Amino acid sequence: MDTADVLDRLESVEDPDLGDDIVSLGLVNDVEITETEIHVDLALGAPYSANETAMAGQVREALADLADEAGLDIELSASVDRGAPPEEDPLPTVKNVIAVASGKGGVGKSTIAVNLAAGLAEMGARVGLFDADVYGPNVPRMLGADEHPQATEADEIIPPEKYGMQLMSMDFLVGKDDPVIWRGPMVNNVLTQLWDDVLWGDLDYMVVDLPPGTGDTQLTLLQNVPVSGAVIVTTPQEVAIDDARKGLEMFGRHETPVLGIVENMSSFRCPDCGGEHDIFGAGGGREFAEDVEMPFLGEIPLDPAIREGGDRGKPLVLDQDSETGDAFREFVHRTAINQGIVHRNRQSKQQAPTQ
Repeated sequence: MDTADVLDRLESVEDPDLGDDIVSLGLVNDVEITETEIHVDLALGAPYSANETAMAGQVREALADLADEAGLDIELSASVDRGAPPEEDPLPTVKNVIAVASGKGGVGKSTIAVNLAAGLAEMGARVGLFDADVYGPNVPRMLGADEHPQATEADEIIPPEKYGMQLMSMDFLVGKDDPVIWRGPMVNNVLTQLWDDVLWGDLDYMVVDLPPGTGDTQLTLLQNVPVSGAVIVTTPQEVAIDDARKGLEMFGRHETPVLGIVENMSSFRCPDCGGEHDIFGAGGGREFAEDVEMPFLGEIPLDPAIREGGDRGKPLVLDQDSETGDAFREFVHRTAINQGIVHRNRQSKQQAPTQ
């Protein structure tokens, strides 16, 4: 048995999103055969995404007979190019940085970010949630996070944890009712210091809750951190979509992959009659996604239970009995799948022969 035998078996494993086998797509980084195992390194970059988990399972199935005949174990690993060398990456132990953004305030961006992070952690991923909305940090309240960061003797910051997530927010660093009245350069310095000084550890995903708009914080993030994907949040109404277009354009100018568009407050779900009412219109987010040829990540209804969950510090995505929780979970799954597609598509293009 040699590498060619392994690759021959792996040609039977199809990528469900890219439409070809993983060998032809260049998604097999390396094959090593030792006295005890067959080790395969795959270009899979979105841990716990449904499609990549299934592909890894198919790789094991494809190699099972070969491994059994030789009396070897099957060992899989995953690695992708993050777009920056480790020595230049401020977050070298973080596999994916997902920025959650909106063109305007009031569309529920922080709610989306909190539920995305909590949903990924519930799936089993190692997750950090960075509240970069410096002027309006709400994440600790929405998670009921009362514990504050600790400092090491080297003045490094140990982030608190809640619901399996590591957390960092400006809310931890200022007084409860103190406003943050800072100019842009000070905001940039604080954000950079937090990226450099917080001991995030090994994370599968860091979700960054950006402030509304396209200002200093967004620019600082995109210029300093290899953001692996962005989620654009909008409501169905045209005024929100107009501003969401600006946010989309911002990421485009910085060549940041956009994982998709999610429509929040898609309809009001009445807790008394069970009926749905289109308070802010209907279908605007889906139409926007189609117009700009971006994936549509789902519709989150305007449900009082979301507000109740935020006030009591438990994201609704964790409620297994909630229909709106189901909508959040579907959004989380689609986001993870699309993050994997971005990585694999980039890998495939890099491996394609030049003409």
